[in-house]
Amino acid sequence: MVIKNQVQLITYPDSLGGDLKTLHNVLETHFPNIFKGGIHILPPFPSSGDRGFAPLTYFEIEPQFGTWDDIQHISKKYDILLDLMVNHISAKSTYFQDFLKKGRESKYADMFITLDKIWPDGEPRPEDVEKIFLRRTEPFSEFTIEESGEIEKVWTTFGKVSPSEQIDLDVNSEGSRQLLTDILTNFRKNKVKIVRLDAIGYVIKKPGTTCFFLEPEIHQFLDWITKIANSLDIELLPEVHAHYSTQLKLAKHGHWIYDFILPYTILDALFNKTSTRLCAYLKDRPHKQFTMLDCHDGIPVKPDLNGLYENKNARDLVENCLERGGNLSLIFSSKHRDKNGFDVHQIRGTYYSLLGCDDDAYLAARAIQLFTPGIPQIYYVGLLAGKNDDTGMEISGDGRAINRHNYSTQEINQEVQKDVVKRLLTLIRFRNEYPAFNGDFEMNATDPNKVSLSWQKEKKRCSLKINLMNNQSIINYVNNQGQIDQYIV
Repeated sequence: MVIKNQVQLITYPDSLGGDLKTLHNVLETHFPNIFKGGIHILPPFPSSGDRGFAPLTYFEIEPQFGTWDDIQHISKKYDILLDLMVNHISAKSTYFQDFLKKGRESKYADMFITLDKIWPDGEPRPEDVEKIFLRRTEPFSEFTIEESGEIEKVWTTFGKVSPSEQIDLDVNSEGSRQLLTDILTNFRKNKVKIVRLDAIGYVIKKPGTTCFFLEPEIHQFLDWITKIANSLDIELLPEVHAHYSTQLKLAKHGHWIYDFILPYTILDALFNKTSTRLCAYLKDRPHKQFTMLDCHDGIPVKPDLNGLYENKNARDLVENCLERGGNLSLIFSSKHRDKNGFDVHQIRGTYYSLLGCDDDAYLAARAIQLFTPGIPQIYYVGLLAGKNDDTGMEISGDGRAINRHNYSTQEINQEVQKDVVKRLLTLIRFRNEYPAFNGDFEMNATDPNKVSLSWQKEKKRCSLKINLMNNQSIINYVNNQGQIDQYIV
């Protein structure tokens, strides 16, 4: 299977109209032939939390969203990308519930990481815990086994409650590997073409380490699961939030990677009216990437951009985003903050709002994304140039909800009439259809207040020129008559 070099949509199953059937209708009504690269449907499975990222099972679709038939119906026109949370599964899953009842006598017991697998006496060493890249106070949860009354501590990297709703899988166990194989096989049966390996960086645990992206074991696991996926004609996309050097390691091993550097770097260029850092980044980055500006979480800062930002500039950019209604996700572990205390993990808010709801600035950002080598993904809120959802955030108590608004069909009907959305759709069509994007990329020399990017394949050539002082974006291209044509984005 070859991933199409065209634009993809990212959406929750219920965020564009309420369910999968309506999503299909919305795509056909308002966005026909727009997302030729495919649709990334965020977890549509039954889940106990984290908006789908604590799955009970992958073999069913949450009934309120629809069925596998609905996924297959969408797949007739669009390549489907789904998530596989390789690191964890819901505490309410059949597998863990059986473990809670029977403990070590459960046939699923070996799928989970009881602490004696890491420390022989089952007692975590404080000096080891200090080194772990933490996502909560400690990466363990205690559970009482129903039949024996014994207390079992198991590894739980994620989760906002205690005990956690997300139970880590032992990816080296026979049971977990069979489950992962069965899930991928079921994906193939239901026409899924691409699978994102969510939280892949956390799957290997070893005492005395960060327990994050441990080499060579992480590559050995990726080699194993890639071989399974290849046999099923499924492409894999590992999702790792880490220092950019980690992404380069994945790229060297031949994997697709996420460009988590681009969103912040484009913001920086538009805020500070200089392309210096953006051009330096675009010069050397691998091309086999998925690009994005916004997503269901936030704009990555630390650890993804460690070493790529100047502290004062980063603080000023973050302050600008806060003034425009954004909020922050912070680094949990003090050992992974900057020495001067800077600890921003992600900036949360809609990209449109963070750019001050300036249409030209927003379209300049999208134009840079679409001209950057890689597979462009556009998040559904960004597609509609959505503003911060303060009400949704207040109701849910989750800062991420600021960029997770669920649109009714009536709202969608209104939003697609906005000039900024119409202009964005024109830009997406150009990116999908102009043949030069399958050719050679060039970043042209320019002054620091401008951006100039171009593509060429045989006689077809297009160039993007952006004046950062006024955010005007102009595309020049060779048309079908061999003449130079132009349009203002």
